[in-house]
Amino acid sequence: MNISGSGHTLSDVALDITVECIDDRGIRHEIDTVLSYAGSDPFAVAMTFVTSDGNLVWTFGRDLLIRGAESPAGDGDVHVSPASSLSGRAMVSIELSSPDGHLVLLARASDVLDFLARTIAVIAPGAESDSFDADLLISQLLAS
Repeated sequence: MNISGSGHTLSDVALDITVECIDDRGIRHEIDTVLSYAGSDPFAVAMTFVTSDGNLVWTFGRDLLIRGAESPAGDGDVHVSPASSLSGRAMVSIELSSPDGHLVLLARASDVLDFLARTIAVIAPGAESDSFDADLLISQLLAS
Protein backbone atom coordinates (compact mmCIF):
# COMPACT_ATOMS: atom_id res chain seq x y z
CA MET A 1 0.00 0.00 0.00
CA ASN A 2 1.04 3.54 -0.65
CA ILE A 3 0.35 6.82 1.02
CA SER A 4 -0.61 9.42 -1.57
CA GLY A 5 -1.16 13.14 -1.73
CA SER A 6 -0.95 14.86 1.64
CA GLY A 7 -0.46 11.57 3.47
CA HIS A 8 -4.10 11.41 4.58
CA THR A 9 -5.30 8.87 2.01
CA LEU A 10 -4.30 5.25 2.30
CA SER A 11 -4.38 3.77 -1.19
CA ASP A 12 -3.71 0.46 -2.85
CA VAL A 13 -2.44 2.14 -6.02
CA ALA A 14 -0.72 5.52 -6.28
CA LEU A 15 1.08 6.90 -9.31
CA ASP A 16 2.95 10.20 -9.47
CA ILE A 17 2.46 11.88 -12.84
CA THR A 18 2.84 15.32 -14.34
CA VAL A 19 -0.14 16.74 -16.18
CA GLU A 20 -0.31 19.69 -18.51
CA CYS A 21 -2.83 22.30 -17.50
CA ILE A 22 -4.36 24.81 -19.85
CA ASP A 23 -5.62 27.84 -17.95
CA ASP A 24 -8.44 30.20 -18.96
CA ARG A 25 -5.95 32.31 -20.94
CA GLY A 26 -4.76 29.27 -22.93
CA ILE A 27 -1.37 29.19 -21.19
CA ARG A 28 0.06 25.71 -20.52
CA HIS A 29 1.48 24.76 -17.12
CA GLU A 30 2.80 21.50 -15.70
CA ILE A 31 1.34 20.28 -12.39
CA ASP A 32 2.66 17.41 -10.28
CA THR A 33 -0.24 15.08 -9.62
CA VAL A 34 -0.89 11.81 -7.80
CA LEU A 35 -3.48 9.40 -9.17
CA SER A 36 -4.68 7.10 -6.41
CA TYR A 37 -7.11 4.24 -5.91
CA ALA A 38 -8.20 2.51 -2.73
CA GLY A 39 -9.98 -0.83 -2.67
CA SER A 40 -11.91 0.49 0.33
CA ASP A 41 -13.58 2.99 -2.07
CA PRO A 42 -13.67 0.76 -5.16
CA PHE A 43 -15.80 2.98 -7.38
CA ALA A 44 -13.59 6.08 -7.17
CA VAL A 45 -10.19 7.39 -8.17
CA ALA A 46 -8.58 10.54 -6.82
CA MET A 47 -6.36 13.12 -8.49
CA THR A 48 -4.30 15.04 -5.97
CA PHE A 49 -2.72 18.20 -7.35
CA VAL A 50 0.46 18.99 -5.44
CA THR A 51 0.87 22.77 -5.20
CA SER A 52 2.84 25.21 -3.10
CA ASP A 53 -0.46 26.34 -1.54
CA GLY A 54 -1.32 22.79 -0.48
CA ASN A 55 -2.83 19.75 -2.09
CA LEU A 56 -6.12 19.84 -3.95
CA VAL A 57 -8.01 16.56 -4.41
CA TRP A 58 -10.63 15.77 -7.05
CA THR A 59 -12.43 12.44 -6.71
CA PHE A 60 -14.47 10.90 -9.52
CA GLY A 61 -15.57 7.53 -10.84
CA ARG A 62 -12.98 4.98 -11.89
CA ASP A 63 -15.44 3.79 -14.54
CA LEU A 64 -15.45 7.31 -15.99
CA LEU A 65 -11.66 7.26 -16.29
CA ILE A 66 -11.73 3.76 -17.84
CA ARG A 67 -14.39 4.73 -20.40
CA GLY A 68 -12.91 8.15 -21.08
CA ALA A 69 -9.46 6.79 -21.86
CA GLU A 70 -11.02 5.07 -24.89
CA SER A 71 -13.79 7.47 -25.98
CA PRO A 72 -15.36 10.70 -24.71
CA ALA A 73 -17.25 10.19 -21.45
CA GLY A 74 -18.67 12.21 -18.60
CA ASP A 75 -21.55 14.30 -17.43
CA GLY A 76 -21.47 17.14 -14.98
CA ASP A 77 -18.22 18.31 -13.43
CA VAL A 78 -15.79 15.79 -14.98
CA HIS A 79 -15.31 14.88 -18.64
CA VAL A 80 -12.60 12.49 -19.90
CA SER A 81 -11.59 11.79 -23.50
CA PRO A 82 -8.67 10.62 -25.62
CA ALA A 83 -6.51 13.46 -26.94
CA SER A 84 -3.17 14.19 -28.59
CA SER A 85 -0.39 16.51 -27.53
CA LEU A 86 0.97 19.13 -29.90
CA SER A 87 3.74 16.66 -30.77
CA GLY A 88 1.23 13.88 -31.51
CA ARG A 89 1.72 11.90 -28.28
CA ALA A 90 -1.35 9.97 -27.07
CA MET A 91 -2.91 11.79 -24.13
CA VAL A 92 -6.03 11.67 -22.00
CA SER A 93 -7.91 14.92 -21.53
CA ILE A 94 -9.54 15.43 -18.14
CA GLU A 95 -11.81 18.46 -17.88
CA LEU A 96 -12.83 19.64 -14.42
CA SER A 97 -15.54 22.21 -13.84
CA SER A 98 -16.64 23.93 -10.64
CA PRO A 99 -18.27 27.21 -9.69
CA ASP A 100 -14.71 28.58 -9.44
CA GLY A 101 -13.81 27.79 -13.04
CA HIS A 102 -12.97 25.26 -15.70
CA LEU A 103 -9.67 23.41 -16.07
CA VAL A 104 -8.44 21.19 -18.90
CA LEU A 105 -5.69 18.70 -18.02
CA LEU A 106 -3.68 16.49 -20.34
CA ALA A 107 -2.10 13.32 -18.96
CA ARG A 108 0.02 10.87 -20.92
CA ALA A 109 -2.22 8.03 -22.04
CA SER A 110 0.49 5.52 -21.08
CA ASP A 111 0.46 6.84 -17.48
CA VAL A 112 -3.33 6.67 -17.23
CA LEU A 113 -3.47 3.18 -18.75
CA ASP A 114 -0.71 1.97 -16.41
CA PHE A 115 -2.61 3.37 -13.44
CA LEU A 116 -5.87 1.79 -14.58
CA ALA A 117 -4.23 -1.60 -15.12
CA ARG A 118 -2.91 -1.46 -11.57
CA THR A 119 -6.38 -0.60 -10.19
CA ILE A 120 -7.91 -3.45 -12.17
CA ALA A 121 -5.38 -5.82 -10.60
CA VAL A 122 -6.76 -4.75 -7.19
CA ILE A 123 -10.47 -4.94 -8.10
CA ALA A 124 -11.79 -5.88 -11.54
CA PRO A 125 -14.41 -3.64 -13.16
CA GLY A 126 -17.84 -4.97 -12.29
CA ALA A 127 -16.62 -6.47 -9.01
CA GLU A 128 -16.58 -3.18 -7.09
CA SER A 129 -19.81 -3.89 -5.22
CA ASP A 130 -18.29 -7.14 -3.88
CA SER A 131 -15.66 -5.02 -2.10
CA PHE A 132 -17.94 -2.21 -1.01
CA ASP A 133 -19.34 -2.46 2.52
CA ALA A 134 -22.61 -0.49 2.32
CA ASP A 135 -23.56 -1.46 5.88
CA LEU A 136 -20.34 0.03 7.21
CA LEU A 137 -20.90 3.24 5.25
CA ILE A 138 -24.46 3.56 6.56
CA SER A 139 -23.35 3.00 10.15
CA GLN A 140 -20.60 5.62 9.76
CA LEU A 141 -23.07 8.13 8.32
CA LEU A 142 -25.56 7.52 11.10
CA ALA A 143 -22.85 7.82 13.76
CA SER A 144 -21.79 11.30 12.63
